[in-house]
Amino acid sequence: MYIPPYYKEENEQILIEFMEAHSFANLISTSNSKILATHLPFVIEKRAKGLVLVSHMAKANPQWETFTANDVLVIFQGPHAYISPTNYEKQQNVPTWNYIAVHASGKARIISEPGEVMNLMEKTINNFEKQFYEQWKSLPPEYVNGMLKAIVAFEIEVTELAGKFKLSQNKTKNEQLHIIDSLGKSDDSAEKEISKEMKKKL
Repeated sequence: MYIPPYYKEENEQILIEFMEAHSFANLISTSNSKILATHLPFVIEKRAKGLVLVSHMAKANPQWETFTANDVLVIFQGPHAYISPTNYEKQQNVPTWNYIAVHASGKARIISEPGEVMNLMEKTINNFEKQFYEQWKSLPPEYVNGMLKAIVAFEIEVTELAGKFKLSQNKTKNEQLHIIDSLGKSDDSAEKEISKEMKKKL
């Protein structure tokens, strides 16, 4: 991902918090000349060896078969907003788009041991809906085992993390304040969110 210096976010904790808040991401992998992508929920874990992304997909999805070929890329996309040139001090300007995105690259490892797969699913449940855990534990074993056989669990050890917070940092403070005010008054939730994120960068 191309990131000009003024848009680059290098604070790992900020990047992790962003990924946790926008954990439904795009997993991209390649095999020979083919590019595959799947939209998946991820659990983000900070382990002793580094950052690990945990997820699963349908066994019928052929993408998991590409994991051994090359590294994979996970794209976490956050709020975004159109920025009108009317927000700038000079008339000679053009529109742009403000947004936040984090790219995580690494090697995917397929989890096949039944106990590990069950552990992954319980982590996922506890991460997204803790109150469902008791219901999950009460499901008939044959039903659960059937569901688990229909998925492929995996984890990605992150080797490269890149964050782009494109929030008009290249504009004057007055222009940034004007954009913050304009987006903050919008009825669009994404524009309001970009306004809040811009305030943090001032």
